[in-house]
Amino acid sequence: MGKWNNEEEARNDIKGLVKDFYHEFREPSNTKEFHEGDRIGYGGRVYDEKEMQSLVDSALDFWLTTGRFSDLFEKSFSEWIGVKFCHLVNSGSSANLIAFSVLTAQELKERRIKKGDEVITVACGFPTTVTPILQYGAVPVFVDVSIPQYNIDVTKLEEAYDEKKTKAVMIAHTLGNPFDLSAVKAFCDRHSLWLVEDNCDALGSKYTIDGTTKYTGTWGDIGTSSFYPPHHMTMGEGGAVYTNDPLLHRLILSYRDWGRDCICPSGHDNFCGHRFDGDYGTLPHGYDHKYVYSHLGYNLKVTDMQAAIGVEQLKKFPSFIEERRKNWKFLKEKLSKIPGVDEKMILPEPAKNSEPSWFGFLITVREGAKKHDGTLITRDLVTRYLEDHNVQTRLLFSGNLTRHPAFDQIRDTEAYRVSGELTTTDRIMNDTFWIGVYPGMNEDKLSYMARLIEEVIE
Repeated sequence: MGKWNNEEEARNDIKGLVKDFYHEFREPSNTKEFHEGDRIGYGGRVYDEKEMQSLVDSALDFWLTTGRFSDLFEKSFSEWIGVKFCHLVNSGSSANLIAFSVLTAQELKERRIKKGDEVITVACGFPTTVTPILQYGAVPVFVDVSIPQYNIDVTKLEEAYDEKKTKAVMIAHTLGNPFDLSAVKAFCDRHSLWLVEDNCDALGSKYTIDGTTKYTGTWGDIGTSSFYPPHHMTMGEGGAVYTNDPLLHRLILSYRDWGRDCICPSGHDNFCGHRFDGDYGTLPHGYDHKYVYSHLGYNLKVTDMQAAIGVEQLKKFPSFIEERRKNWKFLKEKLSKIPGVDEKMILPEPAKNSEPSWFGFLITVREGAKKHDGTLITRDLVTRYLEDHNVQTRLLFSGNLTRHPAFDQIRDTEAYRVSGELTTTDRIMNDTFWIGVYPGMNEDKLSYMARLIEEVIE
């Protein structure tokens, strides 16, 4: 026998060294004293030795694709968020791609989304909520949003609806603030439309309808999440697609795993016991079921090493949610006390019947706002000041997606449609920014950011 008596002893020894390494070299910066001028990011990873130990544990398996940690995460996540089925993918953008792809499947019959069918969405958001719609030849119908919730203006839904063409609504909960799920879900139910909740920036948010409270992402037909480092929890890269519908669950699995008909997990053969005795399409009888493709899919699986990080992050996640809510509330109270702030800025408000898990703190500079000396206050003036003082800022993603170079090639075509005017969307493009509230913040950092904002608008 060598240094260790068995593998378990060896793993425990190695994980002990990882713990020591973490405390010696990787202690997060949020445990250190903050000094004004230190960099304040809008988001970041919050972790400890547990994530590093789990990552190394999976590396020692050397099972480099989806495996035991992925299975554990999918099970734990499903139980936590309250859905029957969850499938990990390699990013939130891939999660949106899979979520939309499955709605084009022939198995859905008359509800299937085909080329030319319309999907109601917004232009004020992240592009990969919309990209799959365009890639499949469907038509995104852009509806304006509202301030200070920054979500779809539900009063404009019926105007956007086309009885012959509209098949789905696919929108995101903006920076943790849920869109009006009560109105949107009622609209979808009334017209038999699919509802896809892009939950990538809102994991942990809750919404109440008729006395029932559930997590966002679970009210619609499909929910998606992202585990990119600045998001609510991280795997480095990674995402998830989840549903309560057994048919959609089966389709998600197929589209994620090459489009295959087989349900054998990686590393397992003949799971169904009928690998060589089936008839599929015009293939010869008994064609190997592992290589029968019922859909035009992808390989978008997550690695087990990513899932190993997620397993430990999920245990910490309830505390992450509370920290985000606490930080958002603290910042709101600080900024609300700035003399005359309401005349110069619009501060965010949570959606009615919601309990947001905030991703960031959104601020819109009022049109025509001025300092005491008459200087015009603009979004760029404020963000430049913050960035010059080492505070990271972000715009609300695309602002207005239809104005980006990516749309040059389809502008003035029937590839997309704008319902009404995107007046508020354009305003957000020009006047809105956000700063972070992630768990790596503390009151010193939040107070400093608030003071800088007060300085620049005064």
